[in-house]
Amino acid sequence: MLKLLKHNLLIIILLALCGSLWGTGETIYEIRVEGTQNIAPELVTSAMSLRVGDAVSAQSVARSIKNLYRMGVFSDVQIHSEAYRTGVNLIVKVVENPAVSSISYQGFKVIKKDKVEELTNLRVGSYWSASQKSKFLQKLKAEYSSKGFGNATIEITEQTQPGNKVALTIRVDEGNRITLKQITFIGNENIEDKTLIRRMKTKPSSFLRSGRFEQKKFDTDLIKLADYYKKNGFIDVKVGPYKLQQISDRHHELVINIDEGNKYFFGQISITGNEHFTNEKILESFTFETGDIFDQEKFDKQMASVYALYFDEGFIYANISNEFAKTDSLLNVNMLINENTRAKIRKIHITGNRRTKEKVLRRQLDIAPGDYYRQSQVIRSQQNIYNLGFFEPDISLDYERINSNGDIDLQIDVTDKPSGVANGGIGYNSQDSFVGQLSLSQDNLFGNNWSTGITWDFGGSTQNFELSFTNPHLYDSDILLGTNLYYTKKSWTSFYYDIYNRGGAIRLGQAIPWVDRTRATVGYSFYSKKYNITNNSAIMADSLANATLIELDQLGWRYNSAMNFTLSRDTRDNIFFPTKGSQIILYSEVAGGPFMGDFDYFKQIAQVNWYAEMWKKLTLRTKWRFSYITPYGNSDDAPPDEKFYLGGTGADGIRGYPDRSIGPVGGGTRAIIFSTELGYPIAGDQIIGVGFFDAGNSYNHLRDFNFLKLKKGLGAGIRIRSPFGLIGFDYAYSVDHRSWEPHLQFGTTF
Repeated sequence: MLKLLKHNLLIIILLALCGSLWGTGETIYEIRVEGTQNIAPELVTSAMSLRVGDAVSAQSVARSIKNLYRMGVFSDVQIHSEAYRTGVNLIVKVVENPAVSSISYQGFKVIKKDKVEELTNLRVGSYWSASQKSKFLQKLKAEYSSKGFGNATIEITEQTQPGNKVALTIRVDEGNRITLKQITFIGNENIEDKTLIRRMKTKPSSFLRSGRFEQKKFDTDLIKLADYYKKNGFIDVKVGPYKLQQISDRHHELVINIDEGNKYFFGQISITGNEHFTNEKILESFTFETGDIFDQEKFDKQMASVYALYFDEGFIYANISNEFAKTDSLLNVNMLINENTRAKIRKIHITGNRRTKEKVLRRQLDIAPGDYYRQSQVIRSQQNIYNLGFFEPDISLDYERINSNGDIDLQIDVTDKPSGVANGGIGYNSQDSFVGQLSLSQDNLFGNNWSTGITWDFGGSTQNFELSFTNPHLYDSDILLGTNLYYTKKSWTSFYYDIYNRGGAIRLGQAIPWVDRTRATVGYSFYSKKYNITNNSAIMADSLANATLIELDQLGWRYNSAMNFTLSRDTRDNIFFPTKGSQIILYSEVAGGPFMGDFDYFKQIAQVNWYAEMWKKLTLRTKWRFSYITPYGNSDDAPPDEKFYLGGTGADGIRGYPDRSIGPVGGGTRAIIFSTELGYPIAGDQIIGVGFFDAGNSYNHLRDFNFLKLKKGLGAGIRIRSPFGLIGFDYAYSVDHRSWEPHLQFGTTF
């Protein structure tokens, strides 16, 4: 305590002396710079915290000296004052470090000159000092060590030149690459050498391994070895010291000393200091039982769950420490909790949204000013904003404490990316051969999260023109309004008819506030359609199955009027590459009857997608889809194009089979599909590799359904998130046909 008082007193005295020396509070009339040789005086004054006309202070003088040293240009900086009129003039005396006039590299083979310059940022014109030399040597030695040349010696010769300059000669003796012939452990009584070596990236040389020793990689290995011991109950383990012993001209032996310590087993946990959560609630985070081997990694993960428990209730300042009591081989844990104050959110600041209106982002927030800070709600808000699709993945979250109560301001920073797409291209599928598309879309019209688009699809068997618009927040409410107009000509060559559609649809949706992430949508569609048989002989060959189509061909234009209802719930963490959560869609459509029109049918589709992260970013994705359609009233059969044709890609896809190749002739009235994928992010959610298995079939009667006779396909593929949307390529094997089928798809069924 006495020492601290003396230190503070000395600072006060120095500040007082500085104040008397520089005339604290007096006006600065002039600032002169002396001692510069290779740097302009104006650059010196611009780096200072003092300006002509300012009132001089000891703090501003000290800050100016600090700023000048930070430039790395000067070896000495002094600021003096002289009385002038009613104020002072300041004289800044500097001693420059020498500037590098030339650099000569000698002996560099493994590392080239360009790489040295990139690593060390040393150039002709740089300022040279003892600290610069130390940093240079440190970086260069680390680079040589990473290449396996840990014995390289580096020498720097400095030759003084006129004009305060220096010529550098950098010589290196790279020596031989360090190759490990063997790795020897000393002191490992409980774990075998081969078990430890399996945990390391550093390996002895063999037919398939170089045996290269890289210091950076080995430093990581030392940590891994210690972690492995702690995972097996040896929490007091000490790995090291180690040494490299040369055993021949090119080979070394790596000797690693290990002090294992005792092996401990889990005892019990006692908790003190907790008020908000009960002991029972905290202990739910732990799965240890008395007598289990104490696994440090497992314990740390479960401790993280306790922190998450507190963070999710706003206790972001909570401090939790553990005291380990060792009794023989048992390890008892005393958890000391200091909950501290509970944080409330005062304000939420959003920055970086240059194209999107702030209200669009605020609608995605699951937390509001005045709420207690909850980690899960903040993360969900981040996910919701990213799922808009308007921003780059690096959405940053931060908070700032703003008062003694621990209240905070939450800061959310986003980076815009383009949301409008002009697209043109050519694709291929097994049913339509080559097809083309021209489209213009904007998913964030006027920054309001309105989506609109014009699409024209064309090809040998397809003509489709569509105009669409969706406003997910009509008049800033939770009501969704969507509409589309379309004209379509589709040639179903496998079923020998063309179909023409023209009409439109409108839909209204509303979030259900008492069910999390759930929306109900009601829609109405009205369109006319015409069927045209293209091969009468083929149709007549199975006239019983195609009776409805033959009748529709003779009737000409018919009208369809239908209402539909969709109930959906979406808890996916990332709509582009989900790793957890689910998506449930229940769709019902009633055509004709009270809504008039020429077709009376009822259609129902239920789909469940489920996502789970398995191991090291590998994600399991599954889909179940059940479909059903039945006529009623004046209709004896459902329209052929409303039935279910499985195969290929899309909502009813089964990969490994051509598009619409599975099911009864004329389409099925019942369908079931099961799909599962394993996805791995090759480049974030921009490029995804997948392996998949699909199974399903279509029927006209439930009595025909048989799980053992589902059509099955499996294979692998890739998904690329491009400016034009998600593009996928799959190569699938048909288990039933024992043949391979390529698939190109836009969008995803997962």
